[in-house]
Amino acid sequence: MSEYIVSARKYRPDSFESLIGQDTIAQTLKNSILRGKLAHAYLFCGPRGVGKTSTARIFAKMINCSNPTADMEPCGECESCKSFAEGRSYCIHELDAASNNGVEDIKNLMDQVRIPPQVGRYSVYIIDEVHMLSSAAFNAFLKTLEEPPAHAIFILATTEKHKVLPTILSRCQTYDFNRISVDDIVRNLRKVAAGEGVRIDDESLHVIAHKADGAMRDALTIFDQTVAFCGTDVKYKDVLDNLNVLDYEYSFSLVDAFLKGDHATALLTFDEILAKGFNALHFIAALSSHFRDLIVSRSGGLDALLELPESLKQKYKEQASRCPLAFLYDSLAITTQCESGYRAAVNPRLHIEFALMKLSFQGANVPSDAVKAVPEASVAPAPAPAVKPAPAPAVHAPAAQIAPAHEAAPVAATASLSQDSSASLTRENPETTAPLTRETPESQTASEKPARTRRSRASRSVASGLSLKKVMEEPQTEEAVLQNAPAALPEDEALKAHWPELARMYESKPRLASMLSSTELDIREEDKGKIVTFQVVNEAQKDWVESKLLHELEGNYRKLVGSVSVYLRVDIKPDDEVQSPKIYMPSDQAKELMETNSEVRNLIVDLDLDVR
Repeated sequence: MSEYIVSARKYRPDSFESLIGQDTIAQTLKNSILRGKLAHAYLFCGPRGVGKTSTARIFAKMINCSNPTADMEPCGECESCKSFAEGRSYCIHELDAASNNGVEDIKNLMDQVRIPPQVGRYSVYIIDEVHMLSSAAFNAFLKTLEEPPAHAIFILATTEKHKVLPTILSRCQTYDFNRISVDDIVRNLRKVAAGEGVRIDDESLHVIAHKADGAMRDALTIFDQTVAFCGTDVKYKDVLDNLNVLDYEYSFSLVDAFLKGDHATALLTFDEILAKGFNALHFIAALSSHFRDLIVSRSGGLDALLELPESLKQKYKEQASRCPLAFLYDSLAITTQCESGYRAAVNPRLHIEFALMKLSFQGANVPSDAVKAVPEASVAPAPAPAVKPAPAPAVHAPAAQIAPAHEAAPVAATASLSQDSSASLTRENPETTAPLTRETPESQTASEKPARTRRSRASRSVASGLSLKKVMEEPQTEEAVLQNAPAALPEDEALKAHWPELARMYESKPRLASMLSSTELDIREEDKGKIVTFQVVNEAQKDWVESKLLHELEGNYRKLVGSVSVYLRVDIKPDDEVQSPKIYMPSDQAKELMETNSEVRNLIVDLDLDVR
């Protein structure tokens, strides 16, 4: 039985060309060798398994190579290259700082540095995990690192750069190694699989690459583990079972259940995932990543952000085409909020199940194909009042809004705020508001139709209870409000009647709602419109409202009254009665009693009483 060598050692890079994912660093080092500008100390830092030590070995072998290639790669044929490959080189020394981290170890290294190289031009000292050195060892190493012999070059490697002393960092050229991309890992694994005679599909390679988290050494280790489990014919399902990775199919099936509003299927799927031993937090994180990938797939030109095989990219695009963008955004907000509050939840499973139910109910209320456009008739401005009787104008509202009470049906389009209150009541509940429904065009006279564009005081008071709900459920843009605003300014009584509705919009903020409901309004008319002034108790409260809330309050109030010519102002409530300071001390109370009551004062003087 031949000696087995793991893939991480067998396929370790031995040249700059075989180095994966660090092209910029490799080119910089080759240029420094080509131009003869070698530093005396280098620091290679970055995550685990990205090639720091391998790069240090390649660089050390290259600067001592007798016959480098035109691409500045070691030849592998000279005595220096052969001795390094066979592990007997006296020019390249490796020191593990994790186990040799004391002052004595550094002193031994400094004694060794004085010896010139036997073969080659430089003695290269590779110190791995240099952050493990003690503070005393670092300080003992400073002088040698700053002024080493001409033949000595130090290469320090670490995964935790922040633990290295600043005095060490300032003496080294620092190279930051990046995590290796999924595509680069997949390409390298494909070569390794071909060299080992292993049949494996791209989906399995991507699962291994994602599991490695940017570390090539981890990817090769996971590949060996997978081959040991599956043999030379690796199947996608076997990879998922071996690595305990959540299948993409669960996320696809869950989103389909959300779009159907099927919360029962979503809960059963979650229970099946937990039964297989998956972590609930990892599940909700995978669902968030799935929604992110759907958003990226739906947006054109962002395919580079999907580190997935082509077969999965097509599947993501197909499902993303059936999901409205607003649904994806809201779903991602729900899952990220669930993920952030998971650790603080008393019942974590119920916390995630509640999020799944919210996703299902949200999907049930949104069309699965696309968001339906709002008809133009729903935002068209109301016809202007006619000066003289004229033929009946064309009716812009949908037929369902002008049908008799026994034929009225809920309409899909959003009605404008400028329509009369009877139409609003019909739209909210056609059964209970039948007496207030609009008459049919045939039963109306030409002289009655212009009156529909105005609201009477009685109709405003009847509709006030529903206008707040309409504004909260059917928000409109400023342009829509401007389009639908009546020509005449609202009357003062209407402005006062709608003010309690504005206070009820902020019931979730009790102090603000109490302030709005208890204030008095001062209404005056100017050239630009109606100025409504409400009062607060002090200057600090006034500054806070003007800087934080006035614009929002003004916008909501305009929607309630149906006019953009209404402006809100803030004023301080006047102190009509100056309150006398409250007296607490008995001596002060006695003094006040003497000043206000002469008989008490005379009695205290006659009896010579002490009131202090």
